Amino acid sequence: AVTKSGVKLQIGFNRRFDPGFRKVRELIAAGRIGVPQLLRISSRDPQPPPLDYVRVSGGLFLDMMIHDFDMARFLIGEEVTELMATGNCQVDPEIGKCGDVDTAVVVLKFKSGALGTIDNSRRAVYGYDQRVEVFGSAGCAEAGNKIPTEVTLHSADSTMSDKPLYFFLERYEEAYLAEMKEFISCIRENRVPSVGGQDGKVSVAMGYAALESLKSGNFVQVK
Repeated sequence: AVTKSGVKLQIGFNRRFDPGFRKVRELIAAGRIGVPQLLRISSRDPQPPPLDYVRVSGGLFLDMMIHDFDMARFLIGEEVTELMATGNCQVDPEIGKCGDVDTAVVVLKFKSGALGTIDNSRRAVYGYDQRVEVFGSAGCAEAGNKIPTEVTLHSADSTMSDKPLYFFLERYEEAYLAEMKEFISCIRENRVPSVGGQDGKVSVAMGYAALESLKSGNFVQVK
């Protein structure tokens, strides 16, 4: 519809605009790690959403891990052909009563043969945990958590540093601003946004495949 009408559409996958994740993608595209072989994404929220949200959100695979599905495609630069999901409730039994899971792992198979894993949790007691790693034939690129300061305290008893930033507004502040600037530039310069409707559609398809796999316990093709 937007193609026919000429309207600009940009999907809100803000993590593509995070400086760290974007740098990892640039290194992979430049061949700095050789041929990508393994992907690992960890995404864990500091606390579960309200149950009223869980009941209508579509579930963890569609309201939370969908960002990680897109990040997997973005980092490796190719499509996932099939995946297998497993999950349960280890954070709040009430989430299970809503028909959802709060802890999940998904295994991805990419078109080239590369493999990936995504793990999600609705509660990380130490803050917003957002990390990616791509291992290849010639090296490895990773981006870790952002923390308020880079200060580390070393003592006889322990080594201490700041905890990760608390939630997505703080963690992805730069990404949100870059995302908005990109969209404005696309309008001004009459360019097609770098993340569009097809990217949203594919990630939704991956979410539904994960739901199907969770029920069947088998690998499911991403259609």
